[in-house]
Amino acid sequence: MALLILGILLWWGGHLFKRLAPEQRAAMGNGGRGVVALVLVAGVVLMVLGYRSADVYDLAAPPPFLRHINNLLVLIAIYLMSPAPKKGALLNGMRHPMLAGFKLWAVAHLLVNWDAASFVLFGGLLAWAVAEVIVINRSEPEWQPGPKGTLAKDGMFLAASIVLMGVIGYVHGMVGPSPFGG
Repeated sequence: MALLILGILLWWGGHLFKRLAPEQRAAMGNGGRGVVALVLVAGVVLMVLGYRSADVYDLAAPPPFLRHINNLLVLIAIYLMSPAPKKGALLNGMRHPMLAGFKLWAVAHLLVNWDAASFVLFGGLLAWAVAEVIVINRSEPEWQPGPKGTLAKDGMFLAASIVLMGVIGYVHGMVGPSPFGG
């Protein structure tokens, strides 16, 4: 569990560094991007290793119908993380669509994973996404949405999100439990 927690802390630190310590980040110049990227990659690797090696302590068994809600929420999350909010019409006025998608993804995983390691991982990432929105809004209070796109772009990105969901679900089933059952 220590690796998992360290990975989450690196994820938090790598993402929040620019806004919480802007002078230190600016002093690093362009080379700082590589350092931050390495910190984030290390965080992801530690989260994966920590999660896979954590002892499984099931706190309860989630009802089977939550799998379907999880899959719907993950599909919506993928759509929110696509270019649709910037290039489409439906979500044009949304300030943080990628972080909203990330939060939805974390909540979806909390719905179907009722073990201690999952609560630490997905709860820690959900808390990060909430904190990230707060920090961004405080450091950049002025925001204007870009030009509104078309419903055709929304449809295109929805179709792409459905295909991507299938690919992600297939790969997820190869390395862990299948999100589609069976």
